[in-house]
Amino acid sequence: MPTISTTVAPNGLPIHQISIPGTRALTALVAFDAGARSEQPQENGIAHFLEHLVFKGGERYRTYRDVNQTAERMGALLNAYTSHDLVAFHITSRAEAAPAAIDLLTDITGCPRIDADELDRERGVVIQEIARADDQPATVAEYLIDRAAFGEHPLGRPVLGSEERLRDFRRDDVVSFRERRWTPARGGAFLVGNTDHLPDDETLEQCFARFPAFAAPEAFQAAPPFQPTTLVEQRETNQSHLRMLYRPQIDATDARERAALGIYATLLGGSMGSRLFDEIREQRGLCYSVWSVDHSYADAPVLGLGAGLDSSKCVEAYARMREIVDELRRDGPREEELERARAYAAGRRVLSFENSGAVARYAASQAIIHGDDIDPDAAIARIDAVTFDEVAAVARAVSEELAVACVGPHAASDF
Repeated sequence: MPTISTTVAPNGLPIHQISIPGTRALTALVAFDAGARSEQPQENGIAHFLEHLVFKGGERYRTYRDVNQTAERMGALLNAYTSHDLVAFHITSRAEAAPAAIDLLTDITGCPRIDADELDRERGVVIQEIARADDQPATVAEYLIDRAAFGEHPLGRPVLGSEERLRDFRRDDVVSFRERRWTPARGGAFLVGNTDHLPDDETLEQCFARFPAFAAPEAFQAAPPFQPTTLVEQRETNQSHLRMLYRPQIDATDARERAALGIYATLLGGSMGSRLFDEIREQRGLCYSVWSVDHSYADAPVLGLGAGLDSSKCVEAYARMREIVDELRRDGPREEELERARAYAAGRRVLSFENSGAVARYAASQAIIHGDDIDPDAAIARIDAVTFDEVAAVARAVSEELAVACVGPHAASDF
């Protein structure tokens, strides 16, 4: 069982330690409630841009070369991610290198230089990242489904932003966003894995005190009422990329209901034994790839379905996928498939938690987005405890309303 403890740095940043027996690695992750949904319309893309700029250097490690070479000398993996929910930075190293890894991570994230010259250079890199995404139909389909489900709300905008916006950002804009959103009270540090070589609590608090004690930010804009649309980007291709999104009527703040939604998504399309995979791929041969996935923002649960398939089969697959969701709503799941899905979902979680980085990312999501228990064992137990009736209730809570997006040689009227 993991051993969990929490202290608080002088600036108000919680520092969570999750000691996991049997690993030689330590992941240090720091995250803030400063993802794309916290941006103003004119700032779209700035959270992700700031993520890039952090790696250009801090107070002790002044340049990107200092950062990169220091991480390599300790044999560590240094990376970051920005989502609609969060921005997070993490480093995974052998446990003996944990003090140096934490020093590097907190220097560049707590004291980033945000050099103006590097900003202009990195702007071009991110614009290329945007262009690459726009060349990938599957990624474009993801952008479209967000917009079809959330419209002009921040959850409907791409995390990367647009080239036009990126060209407008100046250093003052980036610094202002950081000062407004990177608030210790709305963030957290997570030290996960082999904690035997961590510095003492006082030294840890000094490292994480590098983050300025900015004032608490305004609450992000609440998720809008569900007013789904259908969006199609026409491309004369043989392959179509289909996305469907529902807003289940469950309580996103209830961890048990989120667990039941996860099992529902698993039996619907989360495994090779799921209904979508079995019928859409195996029985009908309509596609190579078909799936469903659940996600819960702080105030809005979503259920997404997707497929990549021959364009001539896209409309048929869409109709049948929708029917399968309707059948689950009307008839409920079968006892046997629920048991299988629950076992698969729990097993998948257990296997993912063999990775200290996965535990750290889970803990950050739980603590910062949902304000819930970060114990990985509790997450597994919660899946095991979900009942048939709870999953059946989720199936009924998936209404007929859905957003649809597709990239391919189609019209919106096809759906």
